[in-house]
Amino acid sequence: MESDATQPLLGKVGPRSRLEELGQNSRRPWGLFLAAFAATLGPLSSGFVLGYSSPAIPSLRRTGPEPLQLDDDEASWFGSLVTIGAALGGVLGGWLVDKAGRKLTLMLCTVPFVGGFTLVIGAQNIWMLYGGRLLTGLASGVTSLVVPVYIAEISYPEIRGLLGSCVQLMVVIGILGAYVAGLGLDWCWLALLGCVPPVFMLLLMCFMPETPRFLLIKHKEHEAGAAIRFLWGIDQEQEAEEEEGSDMDQGFHLARLKNPAVYKPFLIGVSLMAFQQFSGINAMMFYAETIFEQANFKDSSLASVIVGVLQVVFTAIAALVMDRAGRKILLLLSGAIMAVSCMLFGIYFKISLQSPNNSSNPDLLTYLNPESVGDNSGLPWLAVFSMAFFLIGFSLGWGPIPWLLMSEIFPLQVKGLASGVCVLTSWIMAFLVTKEFSSLMGVLTPYGTFWLFSSFCALNVIFTLFFVPETKGKTLEQIEAHFQGR
Repeated sequence: MESDATQPLLGKVGPRSRLEELGQNSRRPWGLFLAAFAATLGPLSSGFVLGYSSPAIPSLRRTGPEPLQLDDDEASWFGSLVTIGAALGGVLGGWLVDKAGRKLTLMLCTVPFVGGFTLVIGAQNIWMLYGGRLLTGLASGVTSLVVPVYIAEISYPEIRGLLGSCVQLMVVIGILGAYVAGLGLDWCWLALLGCVPPVFMLLLMCFMPETPRFLLIKHKEHEAGAAIRFLWGIDQEQEAEEEEGSDMDQGFHLARLKNPAVYKPFLIGVSLMAFQQFSGINAMMFYAETIFEQANFKDSSLASVIVGVLQVVFTAIAALVMDRAGRKILLLLSGAIMAVSCMLFGIYFKISLQSPNNSSNPDLLTYLNPESVGDNSGLPWLAVFSMAFFLIGFSLGWGPIPWLLMSEIFPLQVKGLASGVCVLTSWIMAFLVTKEFSSLMGVLTPYGTFWLFSSFCALNVIFTLFFVPETKGKTLEQIEAHFQGR
């Protein structure tokens, strides 16, 4: 009978892997928490990138040099180029994460983060601003792929949901940080501040280990054992042996599409990312400041901060209950809340619009002006309630969980490519929804558009109910076995 010192760290012992059992028994994961914090400074940087445009655009118009004072079309591209860069980052990250490793890929993200913000600071023309946004978007795309994978592979099941949800939590904290800092800093100093989190991430990650699973598939058993001891606080020497089947070459082959452990999670992951963007989150964020202004919140910047606080608080709540409630129940609850919220938002538009068909190409913001509401003084608060309710629902489930599931459901041999396609899908859909939202509002009318979003949210619920597996408390090996039908 094998002793604890000779059983494989990733070899399967009954239904659980040896690595997971050791993590469950040690209960001294301070190194794990430190590594997760260091890694999530990447999503914090990404959130700052996403939130940067909101205070930077008006600041550039007020105090920027004349070549940098953006018109409406230039401002639109300044905001949306991040999504294009992030889509490219998904492709690059999918390749890098398997070739260079999770840790090195994350460390390399510092270069485009800092380089992009430096280009913005030194911008002499609009194209330098665009280049800076594209670079920071590229870094955000790579980060959105590698950090969930890194955290999933260093965690054990009992806290994987908590730590995995911290990815989205740090994104919304970064967005809120950009909003708050924008209240007192101009666009240039704000860009300088954006360089701080990725630099700290680089410094901390220098002292963090690579994931044990990646080390084992690279046949680095000694380093994998050292990583386990650092992450989970295991004192005794453990002999890290390969996981059964880990000698398979890592990479994608067309024949693997016949494997249900590949094509089933692949279809689920891509669908989750598409449904996330079709939920209407970008539409709600687009109208947030105008909705608050109509409800007598005169300071639109403060409105952005309120939206950011809502997202942070309820994403934190989702992280705390993730490993107790489970992914599936939170997705179902989240989708139901968003469906009701979008329906109410459509009702608000239906009631408030007095003549929606008078123009074939209406100014969208006129849909929200006070004259359209008339004497119905309670209607603006219906819009505020609907938006707040929607953001609460999104933050509880469809914000953090698609990224968490992406990191859990793919087998090691195709994780880089499959995750890259998911990230590419998410950011392309975000770009298309953001750029074409105005056209959609003109074709379907505002209430028709939000009722369409409500329908997609209802589809989210149905899709989750029938196709999304529960991964709470399961090892990554057990999740893979589920898709194999074992």
